[in-house]
Amino acid sequence: MLTEIREQPDALDRTLRAELRGFESLRAKFSAKPPRMVLLAARGTSDNAAQMGKYLIEITTGLPVGLAAPSVSTLYNARLKVADCLAVAVSQSGESTDINVVLEHAKEEGAFTLGITNEPSSALASLADHTVLVRAGRERSVAATKTYTGQLLSFYLLAWALGAELEIDDLKKLSERAAEALRLEKEIAQRAERYRFMDHAVVIGRGLNYANAFEWALKLMETCYIVAERFSQADLLHGPIAMVEHSFPAFLLAPSGPTWSVMQPMIGRLSNLGAETLVLTDNSNTAAPKNAVRIPSLLEYRSRRHPALPADLYTPIPYIIPAQLFAAHLAAVKGLNPDAPRGLKKVTQTL
Repeated sequence: MLTEIREQPDALDRTLRAELRGFESLRAKFSAKPPRMVLLAARGTSDNAAQMGKYLIEITTGLPVGLAAPSVSTLYNARLKVADCLAVAVSQSGESTDINVVLEHAKEEGAFTLGITNEPSSALASLADHTVLVRAGRERSVAATKTYTGQLLSFYLLAWALGAELEIDDLKKLSERAAEALRLEKEIAQRAERYRFMDHAVVIGRGLNYANAFEWALKLMETCYIVAERFSQADLLHGPIAMVEHSFPAFLLAPSGPTWSVMQPMIGRLSNLGAETLVLTDNSNTAAPKNAVRIPSLLEYRSRRHPALPADLYTPIPYIIPAQLFAAHLAAVKGLNPDAPRGLKKVTQTL
């Protein structure tokens, strides 16, 4: 798992260089005939990536994006009216049966279909009208890491193809930002020691990093066997905050930008409750707690050409890397093997 976490800068660079031409073709296609909406289908870590994709596409293009409920297709055999829509299936292996069924039904109903996968010979790759390959190389660890950030990058490219005013030069810098985040590994390993006996936690995010809250919690659950609840800052206030008490572990993804105005009061409230908080923020955020983990080189990419883009637009990839490192090192501290979680295998097939 640690080896694959460290491979992410190269994997991101490789994916962008290899897939850019295909996205240029998609951009021309969608410019001539834009889809009326986007439907995303995924499970597990890929579903978390799709959650970020939903926020990103809606924020930057205005297109409505829905997350598919696979059971509608597989268990109820219902058909969605998705003609003239874009249907996107996301699967590391490309062999998730229910996700492929969703895409197959969407294709039959007149949607243009796109598959995002790490496996070029997979069933998903053969089914989709257009396949995006996350060129992460073989992922041996059961806990997906480099394929997750590759999927996030794919959604940035898809948003660009759908007309978002993103800069390809900015996307090219994401591999550098991933490398900078990896330099926090020694600090993260030291922080993990403090949580050796943790068996429950809450992970909190908002906006573009809401998906990362789900992904961080998933990594804690599958590699460290911790009961990790995950919430947006708003949803936590609607009841679940009642479970927080003295020394309750709380992990927060809190970059500068639009979400800081609501995450900062949440940090203060958790502190007042006596929670054991660990905050991820950027190194320019002077209002953050002194003991926060600070991500190098905050991506304040408010392009001079596109000043309306949010300041946290490119934070999801560098922000998930310390979370991945934390889970891997915490598993080691607990004497667990994150590469072979009990009861799990690399490819999960569900209906």
